[in-house]
Amino acid sequence: MNITKTNIDALNAVVTVAVAKNDYAANVEKVMQNYRKNANIPGFRKGQVPMSLIQKQYGKAVLAEEVNKLIQEGLNKFLTEEKLDILGNPLPKFNNELDWDADDFSFEFELGLAPEFDVTLEGKNDLTYFKIVADDKMLDEQVKRIQKQYGKMIAKNEVAQDDDIRGAFVNEEKGINKPAQITLDIFKSKEAAKAFIGKKVGDVVSVATKGLFDDDHRLMDYMGVGHDDVHGLDINVDFKIEEITTSEPAELNQELFDKLFGPGAVSSVEDIKAKIKEDAEKQFAQQADQKFFNDATEFLIKKHQVELPATFLKKWIQTVGETPLTAEQAEAEYAKSENGLRYQLIETKIITGNNLQITFEDLKAYTGEVIRKQMAQFGQLDPSQEDVDGIVARVMSNQEEVRRLSEQVMSEKMLNLFKEKFNAKTKEVSYDQFIKEMYGE
Repeated sequence: MNITKTNIDALNAVVTVAVAKNDYAANVEKVMQNYRKNANIPGFRKGQVPMSLIQKQYGKAVLAEEVNKLIQEGLNKFLTEEKLDILGNPLPKFNNELDWDADDFSFEFELGLAPEFDVTLEGKNDLTYFKIVADDKMLDEQVKRIQKQYGKMIAKNEVAQDDDIRGAFVNEEKGINKPAQITLDIFKSKEAAKAFIGKKVGDVVSVATKGLFDDDHRLMDYMGVGHDDVHGLDINVDFKIEEITTSEPAELNQELFDKLFGPGAVSSVEDIKAKIKEDAEKQFAQQADQKFFNDATEFLIKKHQVELPATFLKKWIQTVGETPLTAEQAEAEYAKSENGLRYQLIETKIITGNNLQITFEDLKAYTGEVIRKQMAQFGQLDPSQEDVDGIVARVMSNQEEVRRLSEQVMSEKMLNLFKEKFNAKTKEVSYDQFIKEMYGE
């Protein structure tokens, strides 16, 4: 068997696999003899069927199967030995002149080659790392929320701005009759919120669904409307008020402090705010890290205009799934995955160039940290090392979990590398300001 490669350009090549009779003859003969031994054909004893009959019935199929096995083994070996960095898989070129009655065969395969390029992390960039702080406004709101959560519920007869209102949304024509407990801040429509102010138990408030919420999908939750009906729903619904309650804020005293944080952990409102600030900013740091990682990824894709064998990849996408795609479908899939593929190539270069590796100890330590955080959410703040190690061992016996955790560990290593290498400016913002930076609102 002879395999040769012809470069079409820097990103495309054709591999030709020439198969001679002496490459496959012995294997075909062995398989045919096995067929003859086991064949059950009327008129012949088992094992005594003439080879000519076996050849006529099975010969072409066996030949094709054995040649295909030979080609796949040879092609894989060739790609490995030549250290070819390919994208997708080799695509066989259709040959309608193939003659299975011949002794020698030639097959061609298209290859999409990974582009050659270098990745640089240093240099000028417009990246910003956002340091999110819990400002006084947020801390005051959190303290008020705690007071409301642990306060005493008081029944009222008339609706005011911050009250809880229980009742039901009703529209007989649309079959809506959905019990709900609401506060007026759920409404995007200021007119709807204003319509409730001053109403009493037993009163009915009519509101328009169009523009009622900031997201029409909330109609599904509050009114039980199906997904297909929520978009553009423009009807009036009645809300009959059944109960109005308000919360008498809990007193900020040591009893509440101990209930929230444990005996003696905090002793003043300032201590509560400090605790809230510490916990909130830990969470904010994770969000800031994720945005920085996403921004760095986009920056690298734009900076390194990596050229891809687009025509080849679109043809490959047509064949790779369970169901073949049309050219138009493959074009759409390629458009969605193009930048992702570019980043995979960039990421591989970064990992190799910076010797980023995941050791067993890295994975074990990361898994242990994840387990401790999860246990803390369920009130186990100080689990024993033995308990944590036991759970880690069980998790790491699951290959799918190991793969998922390995990806997270590598992402963390990449993030730390980006922080180290990119000369990003730091900008201190409140959480509200950060959301505006994230979503442009």
